[in-house]
Amino acid sequence: MEKMVEQQSNPKNPKNKGEKGLEAYSRYSTIAIQMAVIIIVMSLGGVKLDQWTGAKPVFTVILSLLGVAAAMWLIIKEAIRNK
Repeated sequence: MEKMVEQQSNPKNPKNKGEKGLEAYSRYSTIAIQMAVIIIVMSLGGVKLDQWTGAKPVFTVILSLLGVAAAMWLIIKEAIRNK
């Protein structure tokens, strides 16, 4: 009977490991989706600004680079928080 109680409270139980894996998967997939949305929105905003002003793809390049920088900042912030 004592052995059964030990098995249920064991933190190395595969059920607990699966739940933690799912939690990590959801966290990292959310970060990836946020990165993609930031980069796409910034790039499309640059395209629209270039069309509106009639300029060469200056705004597209600038806003795309800013989108990548913002996405990297998001990753670094999340990595520091999870440390």
